[in-house]
Amino acid sequence: MSVAVGTRRLPVFWGRAAQPAGRKSPDTVAGVRAQPQPGERRLGLALVLGAIVFVAVALLLVWVRLQSVHTGYQLSAARHLAHRLEQEQRELELELATLTSPGRLERLARERLGMGPPAPGQIVSVP
Repeated sequence: MSVAVGTRRLPVFWGRAAQPAGRKSPDTVAGVRAQPQPGERRLGLALVLGAIVFVAVALLLVWVRLQSVHTGYQLSAARHLAHRLEQEQRELELELATLTSPGRLERLARERLGMGPPAPGQIVSVP
């Protein structure tokens, strides 16, 4: 495809006709660059701001997910600790009940301390 300029035919590149020699195209480095229209600037600014907002939201979602996973690990560790402490409490209560049982105390008093049943005059009632 070509375009007639004056008496010469010039080829068309990417939808634009080539300029004859000596004329500067407004969209070339040597020519005056075309200034973007206000609508084009707004569109570009909107795209940049949209990309920034998108990245910020994506980073926020990643941060929230990481905090959720971290909190889940902390909750799991706390549950494990609570279970272990409950088990230890049950063991200690069993040990206390064993050590303070009347039968065991009576046996220890007889074997280690040589004590026997009280005589009739040794029992004192406290009101």
